[in-house]
Amino acid sequence: MYKLLIFDWDGTVIDSAARIVSSMQKAARDLQQPELSDAAVRNIIGLGLPEAIQALIPGVDNAIIPLMRERYGYYYLDADDTPTALFQGVEQTLSNLKQKGYRLAVATGKSRRGLDRVFADTGLEYLFETSRCADETTSKPHPHMLEEILQETGLNPSDAVMIGDTEFDLEMGVRAGMDTIAVSYGAHHIDRLTQYNPVLIMHQFPDLEDWLAKTSSNH
Repeated sequence: MYKLLIFDWDGTVIDSAARIVSSMQKAARDLQQPELSDAAVRNIIGLGLPEAIQALIPGVDNAIIPLMRERYGYYYLDADDTPTALFQGVEQTLSNLKQKGYRLAVATGKSRRGLDRVFADTGLEYLFETSRCADETTSKPHPHMLEEILQETGLNPSDAVMIGDTEFDLEMGVRAGMDTIAVSYGAHHIDRLTQYNPVLIMHQFPDLEDWLAKTSSNH
């Protein structure tokens, strides 16, 4: 059975899509870039910022990318007041899983600064043994982030499961050789995730604890 549960953050643990969309749109406007649709921004949630900006603005001048990152960070971290909240049952479920002996980690498209901020805001950092951010390693869907987490925790791919709400999360998990769990309430439509053959589709966060309890009792 699984020893390590690896979670994506945005769209899986926290309902942040609306703020990501709003912040990215404002950043593009500030720099006189093309208007970005809500759907286009939702589509890139999970990627590292440089990769996301290149996907949103094909052929973007390389000089614009650091400026977009700065403006996006300004809005997301400080100036945009679109609310973000943990999905229902997150804190209790994570706490229960840790008490049951599962090891927990985060693999996110956020920057380290962004994840540290949200750890401080939510008070959840103590639950996670380790984390990887997009600006410290290779962006999803490359498996590098998960390979580093496995190396640090001393585990094999078969010991871990990747839990996320986007194609990037699940493709990363598959490429790292681990099972995946798809979240149906996040940024990408569930039909896009089922092609990766997830072992579970979570419709709400507490589904995870219930399913793990059932599967461990069957072993």
